[in-house]
Formats: sequence, structure tokens, C-alpha cells
Amino acid sequence: MTAYVIAQVKVHEPEQYKRYQAATSPTLAAYGGEFLVRGGGEIKHFGGTWDVERIAVIRFPSREQAEAWYHSPEYQEALRIRGDASTTVLTVVDGA
Repeated sequence: MTAYVIAQVKVHEPEQYKRYQAATSPTLAAYGGEFLVRGGGEIKHFGGTWDVERIAVIRFPSREQAEAWYHSPEYQEALRIRGDASTTVLTVVDGA
């Protein structure tokens, strides 16, 4: 079953965050990951409070591949680069 990783991001250090983005992209292919949404364009929500500047949605062929990507040495290195560059919530959800 397809799985999606959803990132909700507030950037604190833009230059460092750009390095994180550059390091993340090459880690996806080996796990079948593909960005569907990646950006800081206009975000509009319809209820509650939400302090997010960027959203990313990454599609994976399965939850197992999404989790393998997250725990991979390559992505863990990207996470180290991210450091204090942002406050990020990553969520994995099964899709249709």
C-alpha cells in the first residue's frame, strides 16, 4: 500500500535549511520516494492554529520503504545537516 511522508516545517536558519534540502533529494530514489509537494508557497488552512511555513509530501510505494528511507544512513546524515535549521514534524500515513 502506498505511503506518504508529510513534513510540516518552520524554518529558522534558511541557508542551513537549503543544505538540508540538497542533501535530502538524492536519498529518496533508492526507496522509491518521490516529492509530490515541496515548497513554501502560499499555505491556507481552514481551521485551528498552525504555524507552518513549508509543507512537503513524499510518496513511497509502501510504509516499509518510507520507514527504511527515514532510518537510512543517507537520510540520517541529512537530518544532522538540518540541525537547528527548522522545527519539523514528519508524519507517515498509509494511502490508497
